[in-house]
Amino acid sequence: MTASDWRKMLKQFNRKPAIRAKWIKHNKPKERTAGIAKKKCERCGRFGAMINRYGINLCRHCFREIAEDLGFKKYS
Repeated sequence: MTASDWRKMLKQFNRKPAIRAKWIKHNKPKERTAGIAKKKCERCGRFGAMINRYGINLCRHCFREIAEDLGFKKYS
């Protein structure tokens, strides 16, 4: 189970709040303070190859797709 899909499991526990609370207590991933998993792409959820300058917070793949919409120009 990756850090991005742990919330999908919670749908199974909607009718059982006690079991849901116990599951969250033992299986919720900890908040990261450093490392690659701290920053995540706001568009697709990838962890690596982040562009954080200017508050963009996108991975390089998503940035290439929407760079012109954001106002960036390709010079080569």
